[in-house]
Amino acid sequence: MRKLLFIFIAIFGLFNSSSAETIRITSGKENAKITIIAYESLTCSHCADFHKKIYPQLKKDFIDPGLVKIEFRHFPLDAAAFNASKIAQCNQLQSLEILESLYANQQEWVKGKTVIELNENLKKFINKEGYKIDFEKCINDKKIEDFVLNDRVEGAKKYKVNSTPTIIINNKKFDKSLNYKNLKKSLEKLI
Repeated sequence: MRKLLFIFIAIFGLFNSSSAETIRITSGKENAKITIIAYESLTCSHCADFHKKIYPQLKKDFIDPGLVKIEFRHFPLDAAAFNASKIAQCNQLQSLEILESLYANQQEWVKGKTVIELNENLKKFINKEGYKIDFEKCINDKKIEDFVLNDRVEGAKKYKVNSTPTIIINNKKFDKSLNYKNLKKSLEKLI
């Protein structure tokens, strides 16, 4: 399954040059001095850890004061992450909230032996959380699908992303061990 997704993405990257009208999931002021791009996969446990252990402190110390803006970009590692990314992008008014909920409750919906089972668990979770989403429409929305895949292709081409999470700070790849202490030191040097 993963191999098929990568082949599809490779082919997609060669033939698709259109950009969807979808808005990036961000947190922080648009004009912040520092921009962090976080390439993530919604089924990645390390990405979930980033959202649980690093992002709250980053938000408190750097994002809320207006020093940093973070863009969450999609880099799905499997079909379940790909579909979850489409769901997170689908409701533009709640995208960040949905993304955070998917990471916070990853173990609840990332289960199943087939894509059909994974989608059913994802759908049940979204409904249980009360998000107003037409699940089937979101999963099959070509613009959102293109947007998610373009994120992945751009990450691989422009920043040589090959794993998640990958953090880019002001267009430079963060190459230290990803913990709050290291991230804070790097950000403080840029302020």
